[in-house]
Amino acid sequence: MATVKEFSVEEKLIAVLTLQKIDSKIDEIKTLKGELPIEVKDLEDEIEGLRARLQNMDVEEANINNYIASRQEAKKEAQALIKKYEKQQDNVKNNREFEAISKETEMQELEMKLCDKNIKDSQYQLKERAVVRTKTEEKIAIVEETLRLKKVELEKIIIDTEKEEKVLSEQSDKAKEKVDERLLTAYERIRSSYKNGLSVVTIVRDSCGGCFNVIPPQRQSEIRQRKKIIACEHCGRIVVDNDLNESVKLK
Repeated sequence: MATVKEFSVEEKLIAVLTLQKIDSKIDEIKTLKGELPIEVKDLEDEIEGLRARLQNMDVEEANINNYIASRQEAKKEAQALIKKYEKQQDNVKNNREFEAISKETEMQELEMKLCDKNIKDSQYQLKERAVVRTKTEEKIAIVEETLRLKKVELEKIIIDTEKEEKVLSEQSDKAKEKVDERLLTAYERIRSSYKNGLSVVTIVRDSCGGCFNVIPPQRQSEIRQRKKIIACEHCGRIVVDNDLNESVKLK
Protein backbone atom coordinates (compact mmCIF):
# COMPACT_ATOMS: atom_id res chain seq x y z
CA MET A 1 0.00 0.00 0.00
CA ALA A 2 1.41 3.38 -1.03
CA THR A 3 2.18 5.79 1.74
CA VAL A 4 1.23 9.44 1.53
CA LYS A 5 4.13 11.71 2.39
CA GLU A 6 3.52 14.01 5.33
CA PHE A 7 5.02 17.45 4.86
CA SER A 8 6.63 19.26 7.76
CA VAL A 9 5.32 22.62 8.90
CA GLU A 10 8.41 24.28 7.42
CA GLU A 11 7.78 22.61 4.04
CA LYS A 12 4.17 23.77 4.14
CA LEU A 13 5.29 27.32 4.96
CA ILE A 14 7.83 27.28 2.13
CA ALA A 15 5.14 26.12 -0.31
CA VAL A 16 2.62 28.80 0.66
CA LEU A 17 5.33 31.48 0.86
CA THR A 18 6.50 30.55 -2.65
CA LEU A 19 2.91 30.85 -3.89
CA GLN A 20 2.58 34.24 -2.22
CA LYS A 21 5.74 35.54 -3.89
CA ILE A 22 4.55 34.38 -7.31
CA ASP A 23 1.09 35.90 -6.82
CA SER A 24 2.64 39.14 -5.58
CA LYS A 25 4.67 39.39 -8.78
CA ILE A 26 1.46 38.96 -10.78
CA ASP A 27 -0.13 41.69 -8.63
CA GLU A 28 2.80 44.00 -9.43
CA ILE A 29 2.18 43.54 -13.15
CA LYS A 30 -1.51 44.28 -12.73
CA THR A 31 -0.63 47.37 -10.71
CA LEU A 32 1.73 48.43 -13.48
CA LYS A 33 -1.20 48.28 -15.88
CA GLY A 34 -3.11 50.23 -13.26
CA GLU A 35 -6.39 51.78 -14.30
CA LEU A 36 -5.41 51.95 -17.98
CA PRO A 37 -7.86 49.27 -19.22
CA ILE A 38 -10.71 51.02 -17.38
CA GLU A 39 -9.58 54.43 -18.67
CA VAL A 40 -9.45 53.12 -22.24
CA LYS A 41 -12.98 51.68 -21.91
CA ASP A 42 -14.29 54.94 -20.40
CA LEU A 43 -12.76 56.98 -23.24
CA GLU A 44 -14.26 54.63 -25.84
CA ASP A 45 -17.68 54.98 -24.18
CA GLU A 46 -17.30 58.77 -24.09
CA ILE A 47 -16.50 58.90 -27.82
CA GLU A 48 -19.47 56.67 -28.56
CA GLY A 49 -21.72 59.00 -26.55
CA LEU A 50 -20.40 62.10 -28.33
CA ARG A 51 -20.94 60.52 -31.74
CA ALA A 52 -24.48 59.55 -30.74
CA ARG A 53 -25.02 63.21 -29.81
CA LEU A 54 -23.92 64.25 -33.32
CA GLN A 55 -26.32 61.75 -34.85
CA ASN A 56 -29.16 63.15 -32.76
CA MET A 57 -28.19 66.65 -33.89
CA ASP A 58 -28.34 65.49 -37.54
CA VAL A 59 -31.94 64.41 -36.98
CA GLU A 60 -32.83 67.64 -35.15
CA GLU A 61 -31.25 69.82 -37.85
CA ALA A 62 -33.04 67.89 -40.59
CA ASN A 63 -36.36 68.44 -38.78
CA ILE A 64 -35.64 72.16 -38.37
CA ASN A 65 -34.72 72.51 -42.07
CA ASN A 66 -37.91 70.71 -43.04
CA TYR A 67 -39.88 73.06 -40.80
CA ILE A 68 -38.19 76.12 -42.38
CA ALA A 69 -39.05 74.79 -45.83
CA SER A 70 -42.69 74.31 -44.80
CA ARG A 71 -42.90 77.85 -43.41
CA GLN A 72 -41.31 79.26 -46.57
CA GLU A 73 -43.92 77.40 -48.61
CA ALA A 74 -46.67 78.74 -46.35
CA LYS A 75 -45.34 82.26 -46.88
CA LYS A 76 -45.45 81.80 -50.66
CA GLU A 77 -49.04 80.61 -50.41
CA ALA A 78 -49.93 83.68 -48.32
CA GLN A 79 -48.28 85.96 -50.90
CA ALA A 80 -50.22 84.29 -53.71
CA LEU A 81 -53.49 84.75 -51.81
CA ILE A 82 -52.74 88.44 -51.22
CA LYS A 83 -52.21 88.98 -54.95
CA LYS A 84 -55.44 87.13 -55.61
CA TYR A 85 -57.34 89.31 -53.11
CA GLU A 86 -55.83 92.49 -54.58
CA LYS A 87 -57.26 91.59 -57.98
CA GLN A 88 -60.63 90.79 -56.44
CA GLN A 89 -60.74 94.23 -54.81
CA ASP A 90 -60.85 95.80 -58.30
CA ASN A 91 -64.15 94.05 -58.95
CA VAL A 92 -65.98 94.48 -55.63
CA LYS A 93 -69.62 95.60 -55.84
CA ASN A 94 -70.07 96.96 -52.32
CA ASN A 95 -68.32 97.90 -49.10
CA ARG A 96 -69.20 94.59 -47.49
CA GLU A 97 -67.26 92.63 -50.11
CA PHE A 98 -64.36 95.12 -49.90
CA GLU A 99 -64.13 94.77 -46.11
CA ALA A 100 -64.26 90.98 -46.33
CA ILE A 101 -61.42 90.90 -48.86
CA SER A 102 -59.43 93.42 -46.82
CA LYS A 103 -59.83 91.24 -43.74
CA GLU A 104 -58.60 88.16 -45.64
CA THR A 105 -55.65 90.14 -46.97
CA GLU A 106 -54.78 91.31 -43.48
CA MET A 107 -54.90 87.72 -42.19
CA GLN A 108 -52.49 86.56 -44.88
CA GLU A 109 -50.14 89.42 -44.10
CA LEU A 110 -50.13 88.33 -40.47
CA GLU A 111 -49.49 84.77 -41.67
CA MET A 112 -46.47 86.00 -43.64
CA LYS A 113 -45.10 87.81 -40.57
CA LEU A 114 -45.61 84.68 -38.48
CA CYS A 115 -43.79 82.63 -41.13
CA ASP A 116 -40.91 85.11 -41.09
CA LYS A 117 -40.71 84.86 -37.29
CA ASN A 118 -40.81 81.06 -37.37
CA ILE A 119 -38.08 80.97 -40.02
CA LYS A 120 -35.91 83.43 -38.10
CA ASP A 121 -36.30 81.49 -34.82
CA SER A 122 -35.50 78.22 -36.58
CA GLN A 123 -32.42 79.67 -38.27
CA TYR A 124 -31.24 80.87 -34.85
CA GLN A 125 -31.69 77.33 -33.52
CA LEU A 126 -29.58 76.01 -36.40
CA LYS A 127 -26.81 78.50 -35.53
CA GLU A 128 -26.90 77.38 -31.88
CA ARG A 129 -26.65 73.75 -32.93
CA ALA A 130 -23.78 74.57 -35.28
CA VAL A 131 -21.83 75.96 -32.32
CA VAL A 132 -22.61 72.86 -30.24
CA ARG A 133 -21.64 70.64 -33.17
CA THR A 134 -18.27 72.36 -33.54
CA LYS A 135 -17.55 72.01 -29.82
CA THR A 136 -18.64 68.36 -29.87
CA GLU A 137 -16.40 67.59 -32.86
CA GLU A 138 -13.48 69.34 -31.12
CA LYS A 139 -14.18 67.32 -27.98
CA ILE A 140 -14.21 64.08 -29.98
CA ALA A 141 -10.84 64.98 -31.51
CA ILE A 142 -9.34 65.63 -28.06
CA VAL A 143 -10.75 62.43 -26.55
CA GLU A 144 -9.66 60.37 -29.57
CA GLU A 145 -6.09 61.63 -29.20
CA THR A 146 -6.14 60.87 -25.47
CA LEU A 147 -7.50 57.40 -26.25
CA ARG A 148 -4.77 56.82 -28.83
CA LEU A 149 -2.04 57.68 -26.32
CA LYS A 150 -3.62 55.54 -23.61
CA LYS A 151 -3.86 52.58 -26.01
CA VAL A 152 -0.22 52.97 -27.02
CA GLU A 153 0.78 53.06 -23.35
CA LEU A 154 -1.36 50.03 -22.50
CA GLU A 155 -0.17 48.02 -25.50
CA LYS A 156 3.46 48.70 -24.56
CA ILE A 157 2.86 47.47 -21.01
CA ILE A 158 1.03 44.40 -22.30
CA ILE A 159 3.85 43.57 -24.72
CA ASP A 160 6.46 44.07 -21.98
CA THR A 161 4.63 42.00 -19.36
CA GLU A 162 2.46 39.49 -21.24
CA LYS A 163 5.11 36.78 -21.44
CA GLU A 164 6.16 37.24 -17.81
CA GLU A 165 2.55 37.23 -16.60
CA LYS A 166 1.83 34.01 -18.51
CA VAL A 167 4.89 32.28 -17.01
CA LEU A 168 3.99 33.47 -13.52
CA SER A 169 0.37 32.30 -13.89
CA GLU A 170 1.63 28.83 -14.84
CA GLN A 171 4.03 28.88 -11.87
CA SER A 172 1.18 29.94 -9.58
CA ASP A 173 -0.96 26.98 -10.71
CA LYS A 174 1.94 24.58 -10.12
CA ALA A 175 2.73 26.15 -6.76
CA LYS A 176 -0.87 25.67 -5.60
CA GLU A 177 -0.53 21.93 -6.18
CA LYS A 178 2.26 21.84 -3.58
CA VAL A 179 0.33 23.73 -0.89
CA ASP A 180 -1.58 21.82 1.76
CA GLU A 181 -5.29 21.82 0.80
CA ARG A 182 -6.54 23.39 4.03
CA LEU A 183 -3.70 25.91 4.01
CA LEU A 184 -4.48 26.81 0.38
CA THR A 185 -8.13 27.44 1.26
CA ALA A 186 -7.07 29.75 4.08
CA TYR A 187 -4.51 31.44 1.85
CA GLU A 188 -7.04 32.22 -0.89
CA ARG A 189 -9.65 33.39 1.61
CA ILE A 190 -7.19 35.79 3.27
CA ARG A 191 -5.79 36.96 -0.07
CA SER A 192 -9.26 37.89 -1.34
CA SER A 193 -9.93 39.87 1.86
CA TYR A 194 -7.18 42.45 1.33
CA LYS A 195 -6.55 44.81 -1.58
CA ASN A 196 -2.81 44.19 -1.52
CA GLY A 197 -3.40 40.44 -1.86
CA LEU A 198 -1.01 39.56 1.00
CA SER A 199 -1.84 36.34 2.82
CA VAL A 200 1.71 35.56 3.94
CA VAL A 201 3.79 38.27 5.59
CA THR A 202 7.02 38.61 7.55
CA ILE A 203 7.86 40.21 10.89
CA VAL A 204 8.68 43.89 10.37
CA ARG A 205 10.13 45.74 13.37
CA ASP A 206 8.49 43.33 15.81
CA SER A 207 5.16 43.81 14.05
CA CYS A 208 2.97 41.99 11.54
CA GLY A 209 4.04 42.95 8.00
CA GLY A 210 0.38 43.10 7.01
CA CYS A 211 -1.47 45.11 9.65
CA PHE A 212 1.61 46.39 11.57
CA ASN A 213 0.24 45.40 14.96
CA VAL A 214 2.93 44.39 17.45
CA ILE A 215 3.72 40.68 17.74
CA PRO A 216 4.73 39.64 21.29
CA PRO A 217 8.31 38.30 21.69
CA GLN A 218 7.06 34.80 22.65
CA ARG A 219 4.93 34.70 19.52
CA GLN A 220 7.88 35.81 17.39
CA SER A 221 9.96 33.01 18.87
CA GLU A 222 7.29 30.46 17.94
CA ILE A 223 7.20 31.81 14.39
CA ARG A 224 10.97 31.38 14.06
CA GLN A 225 10.80 27.80 15.33
CA ARG A 226 8.47 26.85 12.40
CA LYS A 227 6.82 24.08 14.40
CA LYS A 228 3.31 25.31 13.64
CA ILE A 229 1.59 27.68 11.26
CA ILE A 230 0.90 30.95 13.05
CA ALA A 231 -1.53 33.62 11.96
CA CYS A 232 -1.59 37.23 13.10
CA GLU A 233 -4.08 37.66 15.93
CA HIS A 234 -5.32 40.92 14.43
CA CYS A 235 -5.54 40.46 10.63
CA GLY A 236 -5.39 36.67 10.25
CA ARG A 237 -2.44 36.68 7.84
CA ILE A 238 0.07 33.86 7.99
CA VAL A 239 3.33 35.14 9.50
CA VAL A 240 6.77 33.73 8.65
CA ASP A 241 10.22 34.67 9.91
CA ASN A 242 12.58 36.79 7.83
CA ASP A 243 15.20 34.06 7.41
CA LEU A 244 12.66 31.75 5.81
CA ASN A 245 11.44 34.61 3.63
CA GLU A 246 15.00 35.33 2.47
CA SER A 247 15.63 31.67 1.71
CA VAL A 248 12.70 31.41 -0.70
CA LYS A 249 13.77 32.77 -4.09
CA LEU A 250 11.80 32.77 -7.33
CA LYS A 251 13.46 31.48 -10.46
